Amino acid sequence: MQELNQGAGFDRRTLLKGVGVGALGLGAVPLLAACTGTSSGGSDSGSKSLSFGSNASDPVPKKAYAAFVSAYKKKSGDKVSVNTVDHNSFQNKINNYLQGSPDDAFTWFAGYRMQYYAKKGLVADVDDVWDKIGDNFSSALKKASTGEDGKQYFVPNYNYPWGFFYRKSFWQEKGYQVPETLDDLESLCKKMQADGIIPIEFADKDAWPACGTFDYINMRTNGYQFHVDLCAHKESWNSKKVQNVFDTWKILLPYQDPDALGLTWQDAAQKLGDKKSGMMLLGSFITQQFTDATVLADIDFFPFPSIAVEGRDAVEAPIDGLMLSKRGGDNQAAREMLQFMGTGKGQEAYYSVDKSNIMTAKDADTSDYSAFTKKLAGVIADAKYISQFFDRDALPAMASNVLEPAMQTFIKNGSIDLANIESQAKTLYAAE
Repeated sequence: MQELNQGAGFDRRTLLKGVGVGALGLGAVPLLAACTGTSSGGSDSGSKSLSFGSNASDPVPKKAYAAFVSAYKKKSGDKVSVNTVDHNSFQNKINNYLQGSPDDAFTWFAGYRMQYYAKKGLVADVDDVWDKIGDNFSSALKKASTGEDGKQYFVPNYNYPWGFFYRKSFWQEKGYQVPETLDDLESLCKKMQADGIIPIEFADKDAWPACGTFDYINMRTNGYQFHVDLCAHKESWNSKKVQNVFDTWKILLPYQDPDALGLTWQDAAQKLGDKKSGMMLLGSFITQQFTDATVLADIDFFPFPSIAVEGRDAVEAPIDGLMLSKRGGDNQAAREMLQFMGTGKGQEAYYSVDKSNIMTAKDADTSDYSAFTKKLAGVIADAKYISQFFDRDALPAMASNVLEPAMQTFIKNGSIDLANIESQAKTLYAAE
């Protein structure tokens, strides 16, 4: 989300609210323009070049990808033209981008959001790259990089867990304890509210952050498999199980930041850092916002508390990485850059700047992981089930055009029209 972070700040999907993904024809004018640098084909063409489209517009990930590109250029001698676009705009316009004049390689997400564009024939497979890097990734990561046709279309860079982040010193000062259950969380929120602070920092101006809360309550209430089936519309939205999710969420609404609909996640993270709020549910990319080393060292994390089923066996841990556009599939340099991303050296170059995420390559050097990073990695490693994020696990238009606006209404007044959501879901999924 993240995204990306996914992740990922933007007015995330407002530009396509009225347009379903795939609604525009192949002749549509692209809203994202690729870099003007030329790209050459095979490895026998001498000095090679490629264009790279990046959604890493926030300062830290932007510098991190610059470090990765620099390391690749030094290793290969190739020329790389980087086209960085606002994160939210990139995601909003990806359909037009891929149908227009895309860059050769681009940042994107694993799972359904990768499979969707692979199925549409808008991206190139990278099976030959996986022949070289496959042993460097777990079977789960390979599965998340594989399209419905069994081919690989994605090379992972990092993943990151979603959970509650807080300042350790502030909690010690106030005597707050990490909640294990929903009842514990509610009791903690009451205590924080009595202390005059916002219990749960929350931001949903960009519409997507609320998906994290929905996903966790859904998985903790109904289980991981129900989450997957709901995202695929194998389960009905107009059901008691989904109503239970929103009924549970309604318990937490009074403790969330009342200004949430006007805040980006970056804004909200600053309020957490300033001790104006007690905790915030987000991906570990939240730590990118804490530029003060003292504050950063004071950040801790705990998984979403248990509610009904499976305890805390499921964790939201989106996977970000690189893909090739259809055009990029003919560019040997672009393939070689993706291969470099599939190595420890490539991921270490990125991680040297952005330490908020977890490297995915087996040969990546993790010796300088902090205790905090090891804790984040352990939560992912110990998870029985790993979800991507609703807007990555589900049909893109279902997320951006239906659920996200409905959640914003819910946050505003506590009401949700599940019958309407189900009706729209039927129409969208039937059109696929």
